[in-house]
Amino acid sequence: MPPPPAAKDPRCPTPVPPAPLAPTLRYGDSGAEVEKLQRLLAARGVYSGKFDGKYGTRTENAVSTFQWQNDIEGDDWGVYGPATRRALEG
Repeated sequence: MPPPPAAKDPRCPTPVPPAPLAPTLRYGDSGAEVEKLQRLLAARGVYSGKFDGKYGTRTENAVSTFQWQNDIEGDDWGVYGPATRRALEG
């Protein structure tokens, strides 16, 4: 009788998939991640709009302002990508 597959062997832990990467957010996006971004930007004093979860002109401008104030390179202006996320959430 063949041995059971390794995945069922209690001595072999089941591989855990890597955590999903945080999404890049940009104009036109919406949802809970955008609302979180708006709140983070407001806490830094660069966003004063509604926390509506809509990545519109105000959110885009606030991201650009934050990028400029913090000399962030690596993301396009107004785009909440990895470099901007590290600076804002780190």
